[in-house]
Amino acid sequence: MTATAAITGAAGSAAWADALLLSFAQGGYVQAHPGILQPAEPFLDLSGEDIRKSLYLTTDPSGEELCLRPDLTIPVARDYLASASAGKPAGFSYLGPVFRYRGGQPSEFLQAGIESFGRQDRAAADAEMLALALEATTAFGLKDVDIRTGDVALFTALIDALNLYPVWRRRLIKDFNRKVSLAEDIERLTLATAPGRNEYEGVLAALAGSDRKAALALVTDLMSIAGTTNVGGRTVAEIADRFLEQSTLKGGALPRDALAIIKRFLAIAGDPDESVAQLRALAADAKLDLAAAIDQLESRVGFMAARGIDTKLTRFSTSFGRGLDYYTGFEFELHGKGNTKGNGVEPLVAGGRYDGLMTQLGSPAPIPAVGFSVWIEALTKLGSAA
Repeated sequence: MTATAAITGAAGSAAWADALLLSFAQGGYVQAHPGILQPAEPFLDLSGEDIRKSLYLTTDPSGEELCLRPDLTIPVARDYLASASAGKPAGFSYLGPVFRYRGGQPSEFLQAGIESFGRQDRAAADAEMLALALEATTAFGLKDVDIRTGDVALFTALIDALNLYPVWRRRLIKDFNRKVSLAEDIERLTLATAPGRNEYEGVLAALAGSDRKAALALVTDLMSIAGTTNVGGRTVAEIADRFLEQSTLKGGALPRDALAIIKRFLAIAGDPDESVAQLRALAADAKLDLAAAIDQLESRVGFMAARGIDTKLTRFSTSFGRGLDYYTGFEFELHGKGNTKGNGVEPLVAGGRYDGLMTQLGSPAPIPAVGFSVWIEALTKLGSAA
């Protein structure tokens, strides 16, 4: 059975679809119907070429690469930017099929969700997303779920306050988002360079303390002199980043007190109010200005409570992230009781804040954005067993 047929096939399916869309409509979110066929470029630009193997691609007569939509956030955002509402507060809901290769699972499946654009009251909008996500689970008969939350903006604020070299700032934030090698990298930052002379010793010395722009200019000049634009298939930018990384390691970029601060930060978890207190204590002890990011977290927790969410049952963790470069602030996942991402179980609902998306899609000015996706398959399975 296709995902589209699943909406109308059974009475139970129709009931949850009606309940879900009603809850979104009552929240003031207008149902969007973006095209199934989308330009492939935005998905490849934002998610990287690795996503190509999961896309269903084709090419139009002009040579433009197209794909069946692999998710609905980018299509909804593109339609919003092309509308008269662009830049103004607007909210959209959706329920429809998406197409992505998933190994042994069906490549066409349903996705529902909400996208909220243009709201400047970020903390209130974040809390509203979590409240609506919880309402979405009740449409499937679930009344008790685990709530996990985090905030990548806090980690970014910490790294900025520590005044690390730009190359390590980028690398650590990327590691945090992707959950790849953060622990390993923060240890490597304190290690001395291994003995022996690097054949590019002069270049590394010239780059010591440089930012990415300066490194790119130097490497571009050197390669221009050499009469080449790439080495071994790597671009000038990739080579510049590699030189910066080696130069930074050689210089011993991260003092041990900074390493201790990062580790203390990443250990904060539990009740959101208690986490706020621990973050303020850390900032005071380390003499770091994290006030704006902590204030935003505290304000969000207050709006969550005002929405009727029992924040003491909400787990907050400074190390929590969704494994994507996508998010810029608040992140959350809802799981069935006893299920966590760590044991291979995907979330029932997941989302967060992605304020950088609109400029990446061509907006001349930044536009705040926050939303979530509902994993219909997981919820219908768990709901039927409830």
